[in-house]
Formats: sequence, C-alpha cells, structure tokens
Amino acid sequence: MLAVVRILLLGLFVVIGSTLLLLICIFRPFHPNNTPLAAHWYGRMHKLLGVKLDIRIPEALKNSGPFVYIANHQNSYDIFTLARAMPMRSVSIGKKSLKWIPFFGQLYWLAGNILIDRKNTGRARGTIEQAALAIREKQISVLLFPEGTRSYGRGLLPFKTGAFRTAMQAGVDIVPICVSNLHGKIKLNRWNNGTVIIEMLNPVRVSNYTADSVRALVAHCHELMLNKMSELDSELQGQSA
Repeated sequence: MLAVVRILLLGLFVVIGSTLLLLICIFRPFHPNNTPLAAHWYGRMHKLLGVKLDIRIPEALKNSGPFVYIANHQNSYDIFTLARAMPMRSVSIGKKSLKWIPFFGQLYWLAGNILIDRKNTGRARGTIEQAALAIREKQISVLLFPEGTRSYGRGLLPFKTGAFRTAMQAGVDIVPICVSNLHGKIKLNRWNNGTVIIEMLNPVRVSNYTADSVRALVAHCHELMLNKMSELDSELQGQSA
C-alpha cells in the first residue's frame, strides 16, 4: 500500500513540478540556472522515498568555478538523490534522443542542457568543443557521468575520456561527486530507506596533465572516486550496525 501511495505522490509531484518548470524555461530559455532549479525540485522527492540525504561540499568549492563535475551514475533514483546536489549555473550533457521524449525532452532542452549524438563520433567530438566553449564564454559548469551508462550495482565502471577532454579544452578543474551505494537500497514499501551520502571532492587540477596524459587523469579520478565511494559505504554500514 505504501508503494502505491508513493508512486501516486511522485507522479503528482513530477507532473505539477514539470509543468511549472516548463513554463519557467519557456519564459527564460537556456538560462544557466534552469537545470539546477529543475534538479533541486526533483531532488526534493527523496523525502517521499523515505531517504535522507547527507550532502557534503568542501569550502573550496563554494562561490568558485566553473568546473567540470563528474559523478557516478547508478540507476534511475539518481534524479531524486544526486540531483539535489546539482550546483548552480550548471548544465548536463545527454543523448540527443532525449529531445524526442514528450514533455520531458522539451524541458531538458529548454533548460539549457547539451545534447549529443553518441552514435556519431565526429559529432560527439564537436560536442566536447561546444561544451568547452560554453564553459568559457558563459562561465557555466557541466555535470557529466564518465561511465557513460548506469552501473546498476556493478560498482564504479570504467571511465570514458570525454569529460576529461572537455575540462582540458575549457581549462577548468574537475570536481568528482561521489554518491554512496543506491543499488537495492530504496524499496517503495519500506518506510525508512536510510541515508544516502553525496560528497564532492576537492578540485583535481587539470593543468597538471596534458592531452597525451589524459588517461593518467582518468585513472587518477577513477581511483579517487572508487576509494571515496568505498569509504562512504563503510561509514553507512557502521551507522546501521
């Protein structure tokens, strides 16, 4: 019964919120705070799911940027958890096919997010240049999922290089965002689904690397995130013991 109530409330929340957000995006299309506004709205739904969020942001990140943010992508619940930590003046990068999803696609596009054609390598490279140019000229940050897909409980998957090349071209640092394990954590029929920790790490200086050493940058960030995610999961296990 609890699951039915939650689904109904989530549906109502999404419909009302998305309608209001679409109107806002129509009146101020591609505004740099459209995406964070939408993300924070959806992120508030964590309460309906019985989840508490512990969001940790280092002082070094406050009132600074722009950055390329990279986060682990676990499952569809990311939109109700990770989204709550979306930095202001930020956009995301998604598949071009999202644009054709009724209502949501138009909202995603008008919010100012960048759409890419993953099947076309040439266009994908052009998107890196497009994103880097937007970062420099508009002074906005970009949130990317370097795994390129949802992990669904398989741990932190190998990273692709797009996010790191974008940061290099834009000349901005990379900020890893680590989210504790979500796999199997949220059950709609359970009242209390515990705590999810979202922690931003200190910026990784891209200037210490060159285009030839991008793989080293990728490996460094992957190791940082893997270690931090393990640390967060251990912390939560200790709290529940």
